[in-house]
Amino acid sequence: MADEQHDQAPEPEPQETPQPHEQHAVPSEDAREIAGSAEDAALEAAQEAQDAGAPAQGEPPTVQAGGEGHEAPAAEAQVSESAEEEEEEPAPRAKPAVPGAHLEVDIVPEGVDPLGRESSEDPYALEEDYEEPQVQEEEEQADFTEPISTAAIDLASDARYRATGKRKTAIARVTLRPGSGTYLVNGRTLEEHFPRLTLQRNIRQPLETVGYEDRMDVVARLHGGGISAQAGALRHGVSRALLEADPNLRGELKRRGFLTRDSRAKERKKAGLKKARKRPQFSKR
Repeated sequence: MADEQHDQAPEPEPQETPQPHEQHAVPSEDAREIAGSAEDAALEAAQEAQDAGAPAQGEPPTVQAGGEGHEAPAAEAQVSESAEEEEEEPAPRAKPAVPGAHLEVDIVPEGVDPLGRESSEDPYALEEDYEEPQVQEEEEQADFTEPISTAAIDLASDARYRATGKRKTAIARVTLRPGSGTYLVNGRTLEEHFPRLTLQRNIRQPLETVGYEDRMDVVARLHGGGISAQAGALRHGVSRALLEADPNLRGELKRRGFLTRDSRAKERKKAGLKKARKRPQFSKR
């Protein structure tokens, strides 16, 4: 019998392991009833307050109208305020005044005195002062063209006046002697060595300024430089030779620029450049 009862005993059911998302606590029925009664109590209290005239929780407060103790809802006050705002129209925007708009245009025609004086001549005009520099320039040019009358050079048969002139890389060794005004440059005439008329005129200027262009001969040896540089060097050498003949000519010759050594020269080439300042063409790409 004991074995039969043992055999008839129900086998224990296997317990299911709760899943991770099912492990939360489930509220009991008593807890649900307590929560529902609390919500009902809050609703009942709000309803009783509304019936009694007191503002419920979350409702706008009432506004007392006058001093008689009557209370009006806040919604009516808001409606009245919005109606008053609609009735009041915004004032039109005033246009800003333009500065100086009230002033009248004052245009003075040409030739009319703005101050209403009888004479339209400007007392501060300096017309004479503007003419004076022109007159002075003309006088200076006239002085440069006229020969120096104070030159006194000894024209003895054995007189020789030597000097050296320079221009760029050209050097001229000049000798002045009494003669008929001929030029001998490196064994050739002036016209053969300097075919340009401008260069011939520049070379003859020192002797023409002194007034001895027909009474002195010029013998020169030139080397270095180009044709223009040699012409400048020859002119400089003749001027310095005249100074050796008569030292009193220094002021006039210097004022005319004959004794000034022309220091202009070609600028040297720089590394990386094509010339002194010319750069190679730049290409960005």
